[in-house]
Amino acid sequence: MFTFKQFSVQQDKTAMKVGTDGVLLGSWTPISHNPFSVLDIGAGTGIIALMLAQRTPAEQIDAIEIDEDAYEQAVDNFENSPRGDRLFCFHAGLDEFIEEPEDEYDLIVSNPPFYSENYKTENEQRDLARFQDAMPFEELIEAADLLLSENGIFAVILPYKEEEKFVALAKESELYPIKITRVKGTPTSEIKRSLIAFSRNEVPETETDELTIEIERHVYTPEYIELTKDFYLKF
Repeated sequence: MFTFKQFSVQQDKTAMKVGTDGVLLGSWTPISHNPFSVLDIGAGTGIIALMLAQRTPAEQIDAIEIDEDAYEQAVDNFENSPRGDRLFCFHAGLDEFIEEPEDEYDLIVSNPPFYSENYKTENEQRDLARFQDAMPFEELIEAADLLLSENGIFAVILPYKEEEKFVALAKESELYPIKITRVKGTPTSEIKRSLIAFSRNEVPETETDELTIEIERHVYTPEYIELTKDFYLKF
């Protein structure tokens, strides 16, 4: 179990454990537009939806998860959380979910699978969770375009090397980056991740910054502590 300040996450059934990427996206995602409805695509343990339930008063927080074990885990985590009445998980693939869309969402988030390299491990569950062919970027952007409300925000975390490609694909669907934060582990390491928030409304200049997680091993930067302090017990 992974315990946060206001909720806990069981992760014994799912191949994808609680990780820094999910915590980053859950903490960083812009919410100043006061979303009423939220969708988490590829819920895993449900951590990002749980974080957004803590950060926003959104009345409808939906999640979708294709893997049966992860889906069951997310449902348990939602039901055991203090905000379970606002959280709901669908057991479906993204392609199924968008066949008959019933709702638009003011906020869509995704920590998508992203190893596009051509290798697989022996663990089929982990592969499904991690490999891009389980949810191609094109499909994710198409879903966001279909489901995002007029003034909604679509936020993702990606490998930095995929940022340019993803932004270009999103622009084809008239989704424009309004904020990008590039993340690196330590001051001397390379940028590893990009946090990107998109809107249907193009802005003259995308707000861009950098975030470093650690000064050295287990010594966290003030910026990372500030971002995640509402969640981690240690901060």
